[in-house]
Amino acid sequence: MTSCHLVLGAAGLLLTIGLVMVFSASSIEAALADEPVWAPGVQQVVWAGLGLGAMLVALRLPAGFLRRWSPIALIGVVVLLLLVLVPFIGVQLNGARQWFDLGFAHLQPSEIAKLVFALWGAHVLALRERYLTTSSLLVPVLPVFGVLSVLLIAEPDFGAVVSLGLVLVGLLWAGGMPLRFFAWFLAAGAVLLGILVKVAPYRMARITSFLDPFADPTDGGFQAIRGMYALATGGLWGVGLGNSAMKWNLLPHAESDYIFAIIGEELGFLGCLVVVTLYGVLAYAGFRIARRSTDRFVQLASVAITVWLIGQAAMNMGYVVGLLPVTGVQLPLISAGGTSLVLTLFIVGLLARFARSEPAAIEFERGRDRSRLSRLLLPIPALAVDPVRPRRRPEERAPERSAVGSGRTLVHARGTQGRPSAPRPPAGERRPPAGERRPDLRQTPSRQTPSRQTPPRQTPPRQGVSGQAAPRSAAPRRRSPQ
Repeated sequence: MTSCHLVLGAAGLLLTIGLVMVFSASSIEAALADEPVWAPGVQQVVWAGLGLGAMLVALRLPAGFLRRWSPIALIGVVVLLLLVLVPFIGVQLNGARQWFDLGFAHLQPSEIAKLVFALWGAHVLALRERYLTTSSLLVPVLPVFGVLSVLLIAEPDFGAVVSLGLVLVGLLWAGGMPLRFFAWFLAAGAVLLGILVKVAPYRMARITSFLDPFADPTDGGFQAIRGMYALATGGLWGVGLGNSAMKWNLLPHAESDYIFAIIGEELGFLGCLVVVTLYGVLAYAGFRIARRSTDRFVQLASVAITVWLIGQAAMNMGYVVGLLPVTGVQLPLISAGGTSLVLTLFIVGLLARFARSEPAAIEFERGRDRSRLSRLLLPIPALAVDPVRPRRRPEERAPERSAVGSGRTLVHARGTQGRPSAPRPPAGERRPPAGERRPDLRQTPSRQTPSRQTPPRQTPPRQGVSGQAAPRSAAPRRRSPQ
């Protein structure tokens, strides 16, 4: 159970740190907006409670269920990405049309697209495992990635495209793609980036601002400079929880995109080191699940999800410290956000569910006493490798007809038995002609159907050349072993 404990423990500590820091980073902005200072934090706690419920649901989902519904979910995600582009359906915020207004929250379909793409890609590659080649590895996954990327760029949401690319890299890496092909992917990504910059010049300013943010301190490098000031002020120990100066409306999006800077300012370098270590533990647990599992789908999905979560966290922390361009991705389990937090906790539940399907974990769970609540909330997986299609019981199967051909042997589907036939005669005994009456099988003992009154070693009476049965008083002849 080590993998399961590592996943739940690391995710739980990250969630706790995130809730505390959202309370701290959003309090001043809420007070300046004439709202209670605790309102954004309480709202984040409510979303965390919903996310824990989603995590419990994920802990009960078999891998076979996820595989059966992943193609349908992929079609649904494509429909949602198309609908969000409609002006009267999708909501436009900060110059991008990426959300649905649900009344009580905003739903971002790009977050769902990443998870569905990871599960669908793992399902497809697991089906092609026995005859997997480089072309069969790329053909089903790469075109779907291209379609989803075009829809995300149309919003536009460049950060979601990068996160979706992390999922693709995780799938291809776990699928066995040679490393030289990743160099071609980097070249293709550079060409695509050049095209996107040519179409929208503002992306060029965002990409190059991290190289020299002080060249444009009031526009392109504004957030980057404020984030560096926050980290520099924190030092080793930090200024103390709740004592940040940058959250006084000096650092935009302090509770979401740049919450890592607030952690560095209030908790110092040691607080940032704890966060980085917890993400490292989560990465180790995800790869450990993939290594110890016997289900190929679980291996592929675990690697893809782990690369996505850890890669997104590295991107967020990278642009906060000035090593990467600002992409706007959030810090998983820590940044403020409703639907993204629920989805991330659901993913954590899937990783824990995959960890519980390890053969050693199943054997351990079956060998110990478990409480009634534990059996209800955390059922033991029935199999280490869940079938894609559930097996029907014999009484639920429809009667199957045999394929009968003229003058051919009966062929029964799925190994079912047809009409009872006469037993094969013993060695040395000829088969009676078609017109001759066969002996009554219910009265004559045979080797295939021994009666209760006949000893097990008794053999049927022998027949002579003329076809007449030998006298019953004759002792049975024991056959010598050949």
